[in-house]
Amino acid sequence: METTKIRTPSFKEDTYFLTTLKLSERKSLQELKEKLKETPNGSDTMWDVELLSGDEKADVILLKFLRARDFRVQDSLQMLLKCLAWRKEFKADCILDEDLGFKQLEGLVAYMSGFDKEGHPVCYNAYGVFKDKEMYDKIFGDDEKLKKFLRWRVQVLERGIKLLHFKPGGINSIIQVTDLKDMPKRELRVTSNHILSLFQDNYPEMVARKIFINVPWYFSMLYSVFSPFLTQRTKSKFLVCKEGNVTETLYKYIRPEEVPVQYGGLSRPGDLESGPSKPASEFTIKGGEKVNIQIEGLEAGATITWDLVVGGWELEYSAEYVPNSEGGYTVAIEKPRKMAVTEEAIHNSYTTKEAGKMVFSVDNSSSRKRKVAAYRYLVRRANTPN
Repeated sequence: METTKIRTPSFKEDTYFLTTLKLSERKSLQELKEKLKETPNGSDTMWDVELLSGDEKADVILLKFLRARDFRVQDSLQMLLKCLAWRKEFKADCILDEDLGFKQLEGLVAYMSGFDKEGHPVCYNAYGVFKDKEMYDKIFGDDEKLKKFLRWRVQVLERGIKLLHFKPGGINSIIQVTDLKDMPKRELRVTSNHILSLFQDNYPEMVARKIFINVPWYFSMLYSVFSPFLTQRTKSKFLVCKEGNVTETLYKYIRPEEVPVQYGGLSRPGDLESGPSKPASEFTIKGGEKVNIQIEGLEAGATITWDLVVGGWELEYSAEYVPNSEGGYTVAIEKPRKMAVTEEAIHNSYTTKEAGKMVFSVDNSSSRKRKVAAYRYLVRRANTPN
């Protein structure tokens, strides 16, 4: 079932090269600098960048405020001054060092995880956990709890901003993926409006694309609630995917090794702490098709470790080892089994006893629906140290 489409102009991300600006836009940038000098905030910094330093990082930040207000200088200046005042009052510059007590929400409700294909950091948001009334009351039970949650939500965003370049032609914005599955829309309406207003007022042009996944049938009604709080430029960044089509949508923008396992990817919590993810190979399985992936040239005593995932599974998977020698017995490592929609990526390993090849089978012959999939593997020879 396809959700109601939200038709908005397509978003074009700014490159921040001064040479690409119109003459009027360059004049607006210079005028904003001159007006900022006339205020008591002329020496202020934002994200460790001196706003009037004259370097390219400062220009990128100032251009974000100008772009958010269609290069209307006075409006941009007011937005900038209000943001500076809010950051001082909110103590946003020191928020990364705080322990706000939301460990149970880390990696569950809002978290940074990996990068998209263009290098933008990706922030995931999922509020389905709050359908549980006890959890909802624990986090949003009163105004003080709500303020603390908003502070934690800002902390997550500031972590993502730390990864940005603030450089012309560089990575100057993030990707947001918002999971609407089981989101208690009525209960979270006030919180959602707070977050939207706070981010739009104080983080202009920080989001390159906002992808909504697991979109329920009532999304059009939900959209009408927060739509008045959004600018047309913000709306132009929205992408609403079909229900039940999460993995295919995310794979268009994010490589499978960077997509969390719960969304049909290969990234597990903690993977990125040990360095960049090992690249995966993507492939498509048509309806009525069976795909065999063969990894040949394995020596005796070698250990092969693999990850394999199919978006939305609902098909049969198996793995076997086939020796090269005539009369050798094929080893059924993972017997054929039906994989449920909710199952995450396969992760397994096998140490060979003789030379041969590994064969993974993905059987979609009982379905007419096309599936996206990905796999990767690592082979350690018998004499390779761990």
